[in-house]
Amino acid sequence: PSGNFGNVCAAHIARQMGVPLGTLVVATNENDVLDEFFRTGVYRPRSSADTLATSSPSMDISKASNFERFIFDLLGREGDATRALFDEALVREGSFDLSGTPEFASLRDTYGFISGTSTHADRLAEIARTEKESGYLLDPHTADALFSGIYLHPVGVKTLCVETVQAVKFPRMVRQATGVAVEPPEDMADLFSRPLRKVQTPACEAAVREEIERLTERPDA
Repeated sequence: PSGNFGNVCAAHIARQMGVPLGTLVVATNENDVLDEFFRTGVYRPRSSADTLATSSPSMDISKASNFERFIFDLLGREGDATRALFDEALVREGSFDLSGTPEFASLRDTYGFISGTSTHADRLAEIARTEKESGYLLDPHTADALFSGIYLHPVGVKTLCVETVQAVKFPRMVRQATGVAVEPPEDMADLFSRPLRKVQTPACEAAVREEIERLTERPDA
């Protein structure tokens, strides 16, 4: 799942370091800025008003901050070329277009990237299917990844899916999809009965740093 291009960027870097990974599937939800780029070569971040609130909220991102790291590699690690796209074209035009360039042509052949997108209904179906087939409960972000991964993975090749969070974080959606009430792990069973502690800190670095240092000095903090 890649709203901010974090998981798949990590996989890209790991592959460059020698991990034997093949095709990397960029899975998005309805906020499909990254899917649009990998399909068309056009990177067009949305405004906040045009960014949808979905049932996989950690992927509700319109401008992926990790994406620039990959484009830097795609452009032969040329800083000036990368800057021209992100600091000039994006600011001036609101998008940039690499379609028709050798770099875009290399996305699949050289870098092995493909992408897909899914909907709320797809997530529900994937959560239900996985629970029925294996008894395993997915969170909606992982369901996004599985949906695209299943339909886009090369035939005969093992596919790894990066899980995002535990399903217990999304109990209503899991119940909607499966009818199963997801239970928290043992070490979190009493989470909602624990006392709530709040600390109000002035909005300045020194105060925040001081508070972190104070808390980390206490073993029970």
